[in-house]
Formats: sequence, C-alpha cells, structure tokens
Amino acid sequence: MAMSDNLRGAALMVASMTSFTVNDTFVKLVGDEVPFFQFLLIRTIGASLLIFLIARRAGAIRWPENALDRKLICLRGFAEMAAAYFFLNALIHMPIANATAIIQALPLTVALGAALFLGEQVGWRRFVAIGIGFAGVFLIVRPGAEGFSIYSIYALLAVIAVTIRDLAARRLSPEVPSLTVALAAVLMILAFSAVGAAGTTWEPIKPIDWLWIFGSVVTIIGGYLFSVSAMRVGEIGFVAPFRYTSLLVALILGLLVFGDWPDHITLLGAAIVVGTGLFTLWRERRAR
Repeated sequence: MAMSDNLRGAALMVASMTSFTVNDTFVKLVGDEVPFFQFLLIRTIGASLLIFLIARRAGAIRWPENALDRKLICLRGFAEMAAAYFFLNALIHMPIANATAIIQALPLTVALGAALFLGEQVGWRRFVAIGIGFAGVFLIVRPGAEGFSIYSIYALLAVIAVTIRDLAARRLSPEVPSLTVALAAVLMILAFSAVGAAGTTWEPIKPIDWLWIFGSVVTIIGGYLFSVSAMRVGEIGFVAPFRYTSLLVALILGLLVFGDWPDHITLLGAAIVVGTGLFTLWRERRAR
C-alpha cells in the first residue's frame, strides 16, 4: 500500500530530526577532546564541500539579482554563524536533552517574531501559548539553580539567532534556491571558524575523534537534506509538529551515551514547551 504524502513528509521530518540529534551527540563526544574552533573548521570544510557538490549537481548555485534577497541571505548567514557558535558551545557543556529542550521553543519565538517584525497576524490564543511556552523555557533554564551556567544563556542566544535566521528565510523570494542559501551560510561559518581556529592551539586528533567528526559531517548534511525534502512533501501543518521527535531522540541518546536524564522540573518545562509549540503550529495551520 502506497504511503500518503503527509506520512512520507512526516517520516522525512523524523529522519531529519534524528539526523540532527545524532549529529549533536557526535559534537558532544568530540567536544571534550578537540578545541572548539578546530573541530568547527574541520567539520565545516567537509560540510561546505558536500553542499557545494550537491548544489552544483542540482544546478542550484544562483546568486540572486534582487538586492533584498542578497541582504537577507547575508543576514541569515550571520544568524546561522551565531547559532552555530552559541548552540554548539551550549551543547558541549550541557546535557543534550536540556539543550535540545530549549531549542524546541523555536516555533514560539518564530511566531512572536513574525507578528512583531513581519506583520503576520497572531491571535490572542497563540500569544497566550507563547507566554506559557516561555514559562516552560524558564523551568528548563532556572536561573540561580544548581545546573544553571553561562551555557544556558548560550542556548537561549542560539534560539534568538535561529529565530532571526528563519524570519530572514521567510522573506526570501521563492525563486532563490535553498541550496544557494545553505551554501552561503556554511561558507560564512567556514570563514568565522577559520578566524577562530587561527588563534587556537591545535591538538592531535585521535582516530575515534576523526570518526565522530566524519559522523557529524554526514549527519548534519543528512539532516538538512531530509528537512528540505520534508517541507516539500505533504502539508506543512501536518509535517512540522514531527520536529519534536528530536527531543525524544535526545532523551534516549542522552541516557544511553552520556548517562544523563533530566530532573522532573526540566521534563515538565520541556513538556510545556512542546505542548505550546504544537498548539501554536495547529493555530497557525487553522489561520492559514
């Protein structure tokens, strides 16, 4: 029996989120062994080459003529660069499930940002859900609690950076190829990591760490390709909620690989964030 477009899109979204979370696991495994900018530069070189080859094969390397599109691509690239720095640093120093739970606030922040800066209509129900969702984030972060650190702030800054990235992507013209946008972003991260790596004392890399770095390159590309395919198959309103499977994968991998399990308050906060995010996506679908 043939799978419907919606189910195929949902499967692709689950594959995307699983790939991204497995990538996060590789980052944590190598993060304690290899200096941050050394790892980021090596990974980004691999990712840049793969995206370039894929984009070239697809004939999708076209710098837009529209000045606004060029500015938006640059803005999105800077936001991607900031997100990479803040989220990966947070991920290395925090339990993977906690960092992943905080990043699940994205549908809430994107909805709020779209209302404030893009003039999109957001009803009172979604505003209430966004407020409750932010309360859930507060339960995860808990300033002043024992597990709180500067890296909790880094995770929140990553959410802001990714929100800017996604809002910039919403304003791009439809004819701008997604792979061109991705290639521009990864090249900006490459330049940023090269500058950082130039001031870093490089360490010898063990064979097992090369395996983690290779796995990170493959899974980050796989996550991106699966996510693009997911958004082009089925209804976005049906497919998008499956992004929250990343939290379930993070909980499982955090326990199996690192022996971490969030406390009850963190789990409650994560449940609130996911619940309000799902409600926000559902209301957005109804509004459309």
